[in-house]
Amino acid sequence: MNANQTCRIFCELLEIMQRLRSDHGCPWDKQQNHNSLKPYIIEEAYELVDAINVNRIDEIVDELGDILLQVIFHAQIGSENHSFDINDVINAIRLKLLRRHPHVFGDVTVKNAEEVVTNWQDIKRNEKGRDSQKNDAFGDIPSVLPQLAYAYKCQKRAAEYGFDWSKIQDVFEKVNEEWSELQEEISLKSNSRRMEEELGDLLFAIVNLSRFLDIHPEEALRSATAKFKRRFNRVKDTANGLETMKTMSLEELDQIWNQVKMSE
Repeated sequence: MNANQTCRIFCELLEIMQRLRSDHGCPWDKQQNHNSLKPYIIEEAYELVDAINVNRIDEIVDELGDILLQVIFHAQIGSENHSFDINDVINAIRLKLLRRHPHVFGDVTVKNAEEVVTNWQDIKRNEKGRDSQKNDAFGDIPSVLPQLAYAYKCQKRAAEYGFDWSKIQDVFEKVNEEWSELQEEISLKSNSRRMEEELGDLLFAIVNLSRFLDIHPEEALRSATAKFKRRFNRVKDTANGLETMKTMSLEELDQIWNQVKMSE
């Protein structure tokens, strides 16, 4: 597909969205606003990740289209409100890419991808204004992120300013410390608020460990959950169904689980 075809299809997509939002368009589409659409952009992003994880190209294409629809939807609403339109959106990302790649479009020299990331973060902070970090060093990190990812980003931000463990052994010791404190609260039968606090500290320490291992905690947990689901379904099949599982003892189920695990 050449550039002219791309432009034609893109313009047609804009016209479709305009029609959907018009007086003679779709009742549901006409009712939407920036706030009402928030859940959908998050949902579509997760569905894209799922498609990428299973590497199904047709699903990846479909989910990317759904995300593009959300961009077009918000731009159309912005245009109707006379606040911004799709041209502003496209121009904003165009300028950002030029600005944040001085090693490509400017005279900055980098040795590797790590230096690119460092420069990107510095440029990003300058764009957002360092004054915004005087009251909150983490103010530009979206708080609506999944909390594992949010903790990971907050820890990386603190590390950029030297507030970090010096070696991984220190992180192991912190994990063990938090684990012991949680066990103590459980043994004392503390109130749920105290146990929640200690469990949170343990999870935060685990995120620190993942950061030191250069493993994103969201991806690690996603893989572990996928593995659990796969093994559980094999246990279900071996036990001849979920209803049969209900009649079996934990020892019997655990035996099947170990067999499934060993077979992998």
